[in-house]
Amino acid sequence: MTKIRNTKQRQLILDLLKGTTAHPSADWLYQRVRETMPNVSLGTVYRNLGILKQQGIIQELRHAGSQCRYDGNPEPHYHFFCDQCDQVEDIEGPNCMDLLANIQSCMPSHTIEGHRLEVYGCCPSCTRKNLEEED
Repeated sequence: MTKIRNTKQRQLILDLLKGTTAHPSADWLYQRVRETMPNVSLGTVYRNLGILKQQGIIQELRHAGSQCRYDGNPEPHYHFFCDQCDQVEDIEGPNCMDLLANIQSCMPSHTIEGHRLEVYGCCPSCTRKNLEEED
């Protein structure tokens, strides 16, 4: 993989991604980058996100019906997508990564090079809101 020169814009985008667990959209990142670099374009943000993704430094998260979100943690982990508010959360816990080992044991003659698990539904905040509206 070719080493890409780091730029101030790219570093700021990466710093913003590493500094949040919110899994922001490109638009959110664009607004934050413009606070420091007012002349940056949305296209520049998208280009830099593409480069960071291609280099394996960040993850791009796609969920049907939602805009792409980005994760500054490139290590394998799982995500929960709220279908109502579009919030994205990391799924954490000691047994989460055991799933890959279980899948590998079911397919011993296969070489697994990667995987992605995305769980979707309703987050606690939206669930509470829905219950309150029912009352």
